[in-house]
Amino acid sequence: GSGDGQGQILQRFPEKDWEDNPFPQGIELFCQPSGWQLFPERNPPTFFVAVLTDINSERHYCACFTFWEAVESPQPQSHARNGEGEEEEEEEEASAPVQPAQLFAPKSLVLVSRLDHAEVFRNSLGLIYTIYVDGLSVSLENVIGNLLTCTIPITGGAQ
Repeated sequence: GSGDGQGQILQRFPEKDWEDNPFPQGIELFCQPSGWQLFPERNPPTFFVAVLTDINSERHYCACFTFWEAVESPQPQSHARNGEGEEEEEEEEASAPVQPAQLFAPKSLVLVSRLDHAEVFRNSLGLIYTIYVDGLSVSLENVIGNLLTCTIPITGGAQ
């Protein structure tokens, strides 16, 4: 009822931990330092980078891009019925405010890296956000693979 909730991981890449770079446990807690709350209006997207230090004192730069999506109100819809004809019910439904209040829930995109490149992180997460919001028919796996892949030419070799 208060609008507070818990974050949950909906999707991650890679799906399994890499031996030299495990998935940070509890990352959904750090994405929303103020807690996972519903808001009555859509807030503008936010971006920040935090540095997490693991047990081996290695730094992990966690870039977090948060945006808000519309969700249905958790309050039940109800309106009185007078038991008379269908015509009156239609009039009543048209005049009664049966639409739930629009609420917005935060959704975060997070990039974890051992490299400190905040502007690259912002641009990468912004691209993923744009693809998601615009509903482009591009596989997120392909986009992420293309963002993470680079070809380094061999010295003196073909470009």
